[in-house]
Amino acid sequence: MNSNRKIVHVDMDAFYASVEQLDNPELQNKPVIVGGRPDSRGVVAACSYEARKFGIHSAMPCFQAYQRCPQAIFIRPRIERYREISFKIQQIFKQYTDLVEPLSLDEAFLDITINHKNQKSATILAQQICAQILAETGLTASAGVSCNKFVAKIASDINKPAGITVIKPEEIPEFLGSLPIGRFYGVGKVTEKKMRSIGIRTGADLRAHTREQLVDSFGKQGLFYYDIVRGRDPRPVKPSKTRKSIGAETTLKSDTNDIDEILAIAATLTARIADSLASRKGAFKTLTLKIRYADFTTVTRSVTAKAILVHPEDILGLVPRLLDATEAGYRKVRLVGLSVSQLVPARSPTPRQLPLPFPPPQARSATTDQLLNRIV
Repeated sequence: MNSNRKIVHVDMDAFYASVEQLDNPELQNKPVIVGGRPDSRGVVAACSYEARKFGIHSAMPCFQAYQRCPQAIFIRPRIERYREISFKIQQIFKQYTDLVEPLSLDEAFLDITINHKNQKSATILAQQICAQILAETGLTASAGVSCNKFVAKIASDINKPAGITVIKPEEIPEFLGSLPIGRFYGVGKVTEKKMRSIGIRTGADLRAHTREQLVDSFGKQGLFYYDIVRGRDPRPVKPSKTRKSIGAETTLKSDTNDIDEILAIAATLTARIADSLASRKGAFKTLTLKIRYADFTTVTRSVTAKAILVHPEDILGLVPRLLDATEAGYRKVRLVGLSVSQLVPARSPTPRQLPLPFPPPQARSATTDQLLNRIV
């Protein structure tokens, strides 16, 4: 454990909802939900703390949020506005250090071991950063301070909203040992359930398992769990983070088991991804299909090509293969998503090997056009 580093994780409080309350004072102290309409099939993107008192949380279906809080005010997201404020916050961070790693519009890691203020106290710096964000944006932020990213990330969630939690190196064993395993960053619901099934309910329980036991239960991820519960996280704060994937998804207006309809939706998503790739002059090797069934069970299927892929028809040609590996058509589907990863710069011109035997040019064109023309 490198106890000499000073890492801060800054997390804006209910960011999207707080921006809406900031821009519209009439929304202050009211339950605000940013996302889809209450009668839609959308999900909650963010909600104010007033809404959270009713058990509402992000990713909850909007109709369910409405059932829990009929008086809530539902607002469509204004991403450009959130980006505008996020940019101001990023500029504040850079006044303190060049080592800033944004995780999203509303959170980032800062390495302030060496900083522009020549301030030795990480606690004072975290207080100054949060105070400056409030003064310049009118929004509150919470912060976690420790010697590594993992602990700082968990700490930032302890005293929300507008709280600062400092975990010193010598406090890490007790801090992690007392935490419920579900509070560990990187332990999702499925993993938490599996951990509980083998008697791991707290950090202390996790620490009691050997490296071999964790690898046996969780594969290579077991090595990560073994280290982080002991406060070992050497990952540096990386200022320039290369985008790892490009994706798009949509929630259907009504559940469907019509494969043709799902393929048409995939064509819509493909067009969006292709535009994004083109704007970045990028290509990809891995395509992932995401399917959420009517009962909210979600599955993903991926395929990695040997060659670099660029064109929309590259995506469309792989979708049926991935779709066949799901239960779509037998079970009704409520959400379809596509994403490309293993991104690389596109080569120009891009050589492409067409399947053999070569179909007539008109037939190839018709196949692609039929799918692209079904964009709705």
